[in-house]
Amino acid sequence: MKVAIVQEPPVYLNLPETMERAVQLVEQSAREGAKLMVFPEAWFPGYPTFVWRLSPGAGMGKTDELFAQLQANSIDLSRNGMAPLQAAAAENGMVIVAGYQELDGAVSGSTLFNSCVIIDADGTIANNHRKLMPTNPERMVWGFGDGSGLNVVETAVGRVGALLCWENYMPLARFALYAQNVDIYVAPTWDSGDTWLATMQHIAREGGCWVLGCATSLEVSDIPTDIPHYDELFPNKGEWVNPGDAVIYRPFGGLAAGPMHKEKGLLVADIDVDAARASRRKFDVAGHYSRPDVFSLSVDRSRKLPVAFED
Repeated sequence: MKVAIVQEPPVYLNLPETMERAVQLVEQSAREGAKLMVFPEAWFPGYPTFVWRLSPGAGMGKTDELFAQLQANSIDLSRNGMAPLQAAAAENGMVIVAGYQELDGAVSGSTLFNSCVIIDADGTIANNHRKLMPTNPERMVWGFGDGSGLNVVETAVGRVGALLCWENYMPLARFALYAQNVDIYVAPTWDSGDTWLATMQHIAREGGCWVLGCATSLEVSDIPTDIPHYDELFPNKGEWVNPGDAVIYRPFGGLAAGPMHKEKGLLVADIDVDAARASRRKFDVAGHYSRPDVFSLSVDRSRKLPVAFED
């Protein structure tokens, strides 16, 4: 089976044009024979890299301005905000895993989450996961998720699960996916470099699963000059903001494709989904190697809401 990882920038902080670009990339991937496609963390409408470039105190008002633009271009599932991508998945018989910024329109109407959606090949949403713990300054723009999305789901291409960025450093979160018979483990991120790639390889070995890691390949030249405080945020106009480093590791840890470093395009490769389960004969972290008489994990997957209404 062919998989395609997106290493193209979005139309930064412009959701309508980003969604249009995404549909074009789905169609391109389908022409190349891919049946599974992955978009990086917060690709819709672009990772808020400004949180790392503005200090919490001095940049508070500036962060407010940028947050407002981010909020206005985030996706609300309660208003069918993923409909164009769902339609593209169904029209092209494609399973899509996509990192996006989610507006909680069903409760507060204001809070944003760093989320990851799994869309099956018939266009239905199979799972939606909100990042459990935003990392460091990400907490200036994103709320905390809960365990309701810690699911590995059956799709047209096999059992797929996903964790976002540094959630992949959380051993218990990883184990929650391993214990659900994951074939394809997807790690949309903003991270890159040798340390991150070593983590992806470790997960492939630890979990006995295919691992697809990806960040947004982004240069300053990809960012519109009219966003607030552009010159302050991006003084080096020739800078690579993120080199991408899309990569695929085989079950038990061998490199299958990539990493794509400071490149734009699609990382397309063939994978044998059945190889995941077969690889666990030697080491099955949630099976014969688990020692449940010594260790146990309890995962609360109930959706946590701040209010309950009774009429």
